[in-house]
Amino acid sequence: MTNQLTAVPVTLVTRAPDRVKLYPLRDTRTMLRRNLKQQARDKVAVFAIIGIPVLFLLLFVYVFGGALGHSVTGVAAQNYVNFVLPGLIIMTAAAGLIGISTQTSVDMTAGIINRFRTMPIYRPSILIARVVASTLQAVISIAVVIGIAFAMGLSPSATFVEWIALAGFVAYVSFCLCWLGLAFGLAAKSVGSASNGPFPLILLPLVSSGIVLPSTMSTGVRYFAEYQPFTPMVDTLRGLLFGTGIGSDVYSGLAWATGFGLLGLLWSVRAFNSERKSVPTPGFLTAGD
Repeated sequence: MTNQLTAVPVTLVTRAPDRVKLYPLRDTRTMLRRNLKQQARDKVAVFAIIGIPVLFLLLFVYVFGGALGHSVTGVAAQNYVNFVLPGLIIMTAAAGLIGISTQTSVDMTAGIINRFRTMPIYRPSILIARVVASTLQAVISIAVVIGIAFAMGLSPSATFVEWIALAGFVAYVSFCLCWLGLAFGLAAKSVGSASNGPFPLILLPLVSSGIVLPSTMSTGVRYFAEYQPFTPMVDTLRGLLFGTGIGSDVYSGLAWATGFGLLGLLWSVRAFNSERKSVPTPGFLTAGD
């Protein structure tokens, strides 16, 4: 009697790997705490973000204020610090781009961002926390500049509601600009280029209605000053501080800020995802994920 072997098909059952459970709020809070501590340790960046606008405030009021004050009119012209403060507030918000761009570039070149990618964390928290931390730093810097302006004779006529509106407007503009600064830092090839890239945006408020009235400028410069992004932001702040009316400037200022924010967001996500990853992690996904 011959034994016959019958082939029995064997089915291998593989267990799908468990999906990593994410905690967006916890991860964002952890990253935010880490970024705030990093900012506090970087004394040079803090001095630059606060010191540059303060130096410009002292320069324009005490050195050039006597000459420039005669070129402005209206309620704000009673004291030149009244006129120049809105422009320097926007300059302070723009100065925050250097801080976030430099700190992001340091993280990129040190490899900590790549390390975060290998960890089971909510990846957008890396970007969101950086922007929120830099926005808080910018808002605190603006508060310091306003406080110094009060010591120099600032005399606004804003009501409580107008101060709240001004704080919200400044916070939103700073938040949008920080997204653009984040994009500079992610895309920069070196820390030096990250710190120098946003610098023209800091000087742009100088060629607006922030220092003198555009009507006193030459034709070409006046046209640029009237239609550049920061002029409606400056005019909105001046209207809120001194009750001179804001008209459509607030909508133009918000539109420009939103445009900066969307550009920075899209650029940041693209630059963040374009870096080579050794281990796929959840969060932002690229076409190859």
